[in-house]
Amino acid sequence: MNSRALFAALIVTGAISVAPVAANASTIAEVAAGSGQFKTLLTAAKAAGLAGALSKPGHYTVFAPTDAAFAKLPAGTVDALLKPKNKHKLQALLKYHVVAKKIESKQIPAGRTHVATLNGQSLSVRKHGGVRVNSSNVTTADVKASNGVIHVIDKVLIPR
Repeated sequence: MNSRALFAALIVTGAISVAPVAANASTIAEVAAGSGQFKTLLTAAKAAGLAGALSKPGHYTVFAPTDAAFAKLPAGTVDALLKPKNKHKLQALLKYHVVAKKIESKQIPAGRTHVATLNGQSLSVRKHGGVRVNSSNVTTADVKASNGVIHVIDKVLIPR
């Protein structure tokens, strides 16, 4: 994944609303970069060597935390993850936000379900009124891109 694409996809949260894009328009990476609220996510994707992946054709779902969501992490966490020695931890974190298929909110069944992420672990997705992913709320759902969909979340998802 290119860093711009993955970072953009991961940092889309509810702090700033993102308008849906026509399915034949921009990639997940371009949508995220264009929103202006995913600078941390894009920087992390670049540092992790994942920048190009979400610009490629395919069907992805990205649960994207915004810059505000990254700011909620304990002080020093992001800086530590961006260090070259922590590249594998950063990759695992970012891949935990991505599912290798397109899942729109209308496809999520009522109640709880689990979806596998690119890092091999599952996310708990609950739909009861709104949509929750683990302990995070989806603040903006179904931001369409040519290669998938972004769901903006209010917290960074932490893998086990």
